[in-house]
Amino acid sequence: MCAAVVPLDRVTSFATRTVSARHYGLVKVRSSDGVEGIGFCYVGSAGGALLTAAVEQLLAPVLIGKDSYSTEGLWQAMYQESLLQGRAGTVMRAISILDTALWDLNARTHGVPLHKYLGASQLDQVPAYASGGYYLDGKTPPMLGEEMASYVDMGFKAVKMKSGRLSPREEEARVRAAREAIGPDIELMLDINNGWSDATEAMRYVRLMEQYDPYFIEEPFSPDDVANHARLAKLTRVPIATGEIGYGRWYHKEVLDQGAAAILQTDALVCGGITEWRRIAATASSYGVTMCPHWFHDVHAPLVAATPNARYVEFFRDDQVLNFRRLIDRQLEHRNGHVLLHQTPGLGFNFDEKMIKRYGNWLEVR
Repeated sequence: MCAAVVPLDRVTSFATRTVSARHYGLVKVRSSDGVEGIGFCYVGSAGGALLTAAVEQLLAPVLIGKDSYSTEGLWQAMYQESLLQGRAGTVMRAISILDTALWDLNARTHGVPLHKYLGASQLDQVPAYASGGYYLDGKTPPMLGEEMASYVDMGFKAVKMKSGRLSPREEEARVRAAREAIGPDIELMLDINNGWSDATEAMRYVRLMEQYDPYFIEEPFSPDDVANHARLAKLTRVPIATGEIGYGRWYHKEVLDQGAAAILQTDALVCGGITEWRRIAATASSYGVTMCPHWFHDVHAPLVAATPNARYVEFFRDDQVLNFRRLIDRQLEHRNGHVLLHQTPGLGFNFDEKMIKRYGNWLEVR
């Protein structure tokens, strides 16, 4: 177990917060045969030690000595053990990374890539959108447009930008600059990061943004405010996307039952791991809802490849925002708007031990 703190090269903002460093939790799970699986998650801009405590004190004792193929049983045992402390937040993220490590371990044991171990519907590559458009000091709308256009020049057919931090007219100027820079045929996503408080406020922005044909509006409200997501979905023709910090299948079923999202952005390293993500994706399929999972393309690319109702992987081309990329020894490549899947066993990469020593230290739990 390791808690790593990785500073950003440049302080970066989105609608509701400003980030100068990111805390990640990393785990390795080793079988009696000596095979290792890895898991990881973003903990936040502080509090990485909380995840370490959850793994060490609550969850590792549930797993040690057990059969790694009992993924369903081990998931249930971890969930049951943490009922009083978890069901959401950091403890559910701890379950997520341990569950992911078990899937990685099992795929590596069999010598197959994770997407094939999961039953791939796509074998070589998956569609991706380029994610960026963050707020930086001195960054003007024309500069934002240039950034979005640069992703299109790289071959991406879909791009995402941050929105919702400024006034409606200021945000319209940013969205207009992005649309003019990328042209009419590129899909443009808008990420609000929980920036609005009610549907009335949201519609002041959305009425101005609709003319630029967004592919979706992401996380307009607090993740727990399912009712306002559903309300906004009825008021606009733009699809609503949410779920990136949603925990467990029950929360996601409420979103689906209320018609609060046309797209689920469920994050496997948040919601309860690969085991829970697959349950959520299967349920979403029954509602005709698409999965476009939230960041960490390293784990979500194989999941999208193995999920018929998943469309896009969110891709970060550098390590400025998703600086977790500094902690691993192999990066996913992209070509013509697609992420190329690793063809080596499991997730297809390992932690970069030199960088781990720089940003954190391993704690062995026996």
